[in-house]
Amino acid sequence: MLRPTLTPVHLKTLILALLITALGNSPIRSQTNADVIIYGSTPGGYCAAIAAAREGASVILLEPTNHIGGMNTGGLCFSDSDQMYREQLMGLFHEWHLRIQKDYQNRGITLPYDVNVKNQATWSYEAHVASRVTNAMLSEAGVTVLTGRYLQSVTKTGPRINSLVTSNGTFTARVFIDGSYEGDLMDAAGVKWRIDRESRAEYGESHAGRQYPKKRMEINGFDEKGNPLPLITAVGRGPDEIGDDELMVYSFRIPMTKEKGPNKVPIPAPAHYDPAKFEVIRRYVKRHGQGGVNFSYLPVPNKKIDANNAIGSQFSIGLIGGAKAWTEADQAGRAAIVEAHKQYTLEMIHFMKTDPVFNQARRNEIAAWGLCADEFAQSGHFPPQLYVRASRRMRGMYVIKQSDILDQITKEDPIMVSSFPIDSHDCRRVIQPDGKVINEGTIFPVRQMPERIGYPYHVPYRSILPQPTECDNLLVPVALSCTHVAMSSLRIEATWMLIGQSAGIAAALAKTQNIAVQDLPYATLKPRLQAQGQVLTLPKKFQPGTPR
Repeated sequence: MLRPTLTPVHLKTLILALLITALGNSPIRSQTNADVIIYGSTPGGYCAAIAAAREGASVILLEPTNHIGGMNTGGLCFSDSDQMYREQLMGLFHEWHLRIQKDYQNRGITLPYDVNVKNQATWSYEAHVASRVTNAMLSEAGVTVLTGRYLQSVTKTGPRINSLVTSNGTFTARVFIDGSYEGDLMDAAGVKWRIDRESRAEYGESHAGRQYPKKRMEINGFDEKGNPLPLITAVGRGPDEIGDDELMVYSFRIPMTKEKGPNKVPIPAPAHYDPAKFEVIRRYVKRHGQGGVNFSYLPVPNKKIDANNAIGSQFSIGLIGGAKAWTEADQAGRAAIVEAHKQYTLEMIHFMKTDPVFNQARRNEIAAWGLCADEFAQSGHFPPQLYVRASRRMRGMYVIKQSDILDQITKEDPIMVSSFPIDSHDCRRVIQPDGKVINEGTIFPVRQMPERIGYPYHVPYRSILPQPTECDNLLVPVALSCTHVAMSSLRIEATWMLIGQSAGIAAALAKTQNIAVQDLPYATLKPRLQAQGQVLTLPKKFQPGTPR
C-alpha cells in the first residue's frame, strides 16, 4: 500500500493543526481558572483544596513560596491532638494521619501508636513523610498546585472577587478561600480584620489583656549606659487589663538527631555571631541557673526529635518581638524576618553549646545535636517554614471568644469540634519599674486535669464568613474571626485542617448553587460535612460546667 508523501507545506500544516489542538487541550489554560481557588497551602489551605475537589469542584491551590503544607510539612513533626478529643478529629485529619501510618507500615516500620486508637498517645512522624502524603492526597484529588504565586492584588465587582493577581499570573474562580496563616487574601479583598490583643473588658475575657504567669527574673535589664539589653522588648509594664498590638512569639520547629552516622549533619554556625546579644540570658543563668534556658522536644521516628520553643522556659528558640512587622510586610520584608529568626535560632544554639556560663555537661548536650540529612535538602536541612502562631484575625459574621470555648460551647452551625487548650507563648519581655525582667503574654494551657485535654467546643460556620457587604465569595478558615484568646486555642494544625476541610466543602456547594457563601443553608452543608467524615457532635463523656 502506498503511503502519501508529506510535502513541506503539508508538514507545516499538520504541525500547526497539532499545535492548535494541543493548546486547546492544554492544562495551561485550565490552570488560570477554576471553580474554587485557595491561596496558601497551610494545613487549612491544602485540606480545603482536597475537600473541594472531592465535592467535584475544579480547584487551584496557589502557594506564594516553594513549600507546600505549611507547618505540617515544615518541621512540626508532632500532632498536638494528644491534648484534644481525638474521637471528634476525623475527616481529613484522621485520613492524613492514617496514611502516614501506612507509609511507615509499607516500609516495614511499626510506629509506637495506632491512629485508629483514639487515646492520648504521642503521634509523631518525619517531615518528609508528611510531605509525601500531603502531595499524594492533593494529586489524587486532582488539585492543581502552583507555587511561587505571591499575591499582589485582587479584582472585584461589588462584594465579589473576580480574580487574584499574583507575581506569576492572574487566576479567576467563582469562590475563593484564604488558606494563608496571615489572612493576606482577605486583606487584599477589603475584608476587615484585627491583629491586636483585646482588653479584658471588650469581651469579658479573663485571659485577655496582659498576662504575667511566669516568675520575675531577679536580674537588671539595663546595660551600663542605662539602655535595655538586647532581647528586651519593652520598658514598663503598663496596665494589665488593656489590649495592645503585640504578637505571640514565632519560631521554627526543627527536626534534629544525635544519632551518629550519615543522617546527622552539623548545625551551621551562625553568621556574625555576637555573644553580647545574649547578656540578659547570661545574667539570668548566673542568678537562677541554666534550667530556664532550653528548647522543648518530642521523639520522632528514626531517632529524631522535633525541637520547639519551650513555653515554660524563660529563654528559648523563639524570638520574642521579632515578628511584630510580619503581617503587613511585603515579600522581601517577610523573607528578611524569616532570615532574622533563623539567625537568632542558630545564634541561640551556638550560645548554649559554647558559652562558659553553661557548665560543660550542658554545652556537650547541646553540641551533640545535628540537623537531619534526609529533611529539607533544598534549604540546607533547616526548616523552610516559620511557625506563624497567630496573625490577622477576620472581623467576620461571628467572633469566637473565650466564653465560646469554656461556657457557651454549642452552636447551631458547627463545622467541627475543636478542643485544644487555650495556650499562648510569650508576647513581650519587659523591664519592670524596679529594673527587673519578666516575660509577658504567656497563657499556660487551660485544660482539664489530669487528662491534660482542652475543653471541647463548636466552631461555627459563621466564624469563617466575612461580612456579606465586604465579600460574598470568600471563606477564611485559618485567619478566622476570633479574639486573641480564642486564637490561642484555635491556632493548631489539627483544628485548621478540619476547618479547612469544611471551608472547601462549603466553597464547592456555593459554586454549584451559584450563591453567596453567606447564603449557603446549613441544612445543605451539614450532610456533606458528615459525608466527608466530619464529626459535629460534642464528646459524650464531657459535661459542660466541669470545674476549671
